[in-house]
Amino acid sequence: MTYDLAIADRAYSSWSLRGWLLFDAFGLPVRCHFARLFTDELPGLLRDFAPARTVPAMRAADGTVVAESLAIAEELHSRHPEAGLWPAAAPARAAARMMAAEMHAGFTALRGACPMNLRAAYAGFAPSEAVQADIARIERLWTWARSFASDDGPWLFGAYSAADAFYAPVAARIATYGLKVSGAAADYVAAHLAHPSFRRWRAMGMADGPDLPNYTTDLPRRAWPGPAPIAAVAVAQGPSVNAACPFSGKPVTHFLRIGDRTIGFCNAFCRDKTAADPAAWPEVAPLLG
Repeated sequence: MTYDLAIADRAYSSWSLRGWLLFDAFGLPVRCHFARLFTDELPGLLRDFAPARTVPAMRAADGTVVAESLAIAEELHSRHPEAGLWPAAAPARAAARMMAAEMHAGFTALRGACPMNLRAAYAGFAPSEAVQADIARIERLWTWARSFASDDGPWLFGAYSAADAFYAPVAARIATYGLKVSGAAADYVAAHLAHPSFRRWRAMGMADGPDLPNYTTDLPRRAWPGPAPIAAVAVAQGPSVNAACPFSGKPVTHFLRIGDRTIGFCNAFCRDKTAADPAAWPEVAPLLG
């Protein structure tokens, strides 16, 4: 069963990120339908996901439409209990659901002052007392969650869960704005930035289209604090080491130079999302040499 998922700009739509992670990070097949924020595309897209009014919105193969990230998480857990969206142990599962619910409804100071922007990392951001209070509460929750964990892995409840998907945009905000957190919280943020699904999402966000000025701020830029990508540059023509796009299997028409190899893709988006982070894509790995 492949699900359909309505999303908006990957670099900026924190709720779209949460929704997509609920599929990709748990191996659930999904087909994304994309529209840009602040355009007529978005309400046009959502007409196909009625009665949803916001992204993300999910449609199952049986026609069931589910909007709102928490509802999507619960419905996917009901349909795919083996996927492990929530912790198996009842106390940890209850705590994870509580944390996701608080994230869904709270931390308005952090959200307002630090909109998610996966295309930038800023220096010199000065958080308000309200933002600092939100971060302090988030750190307390993260520490509390680890008391339920059954192992020493990087995630809140041991194995990656829907609770981690809900806090992924918080990790992104901490990274983008250089917010000061404890060593344990910084390690948790780093785990998100290195997570394969998060890296792929960010790479696609870099290829979605031009920057949205609503999400930029007039501060000095610094390097993205996540894993450094392999250098890659778009080139006008081949020949490439491959005749078929590694993603679609279609004939190649667009080209990317990585090291001493030229790799072909079937469209500009496939090329550009790869250029943003070549190592994020298992489909490309065999072509890297």
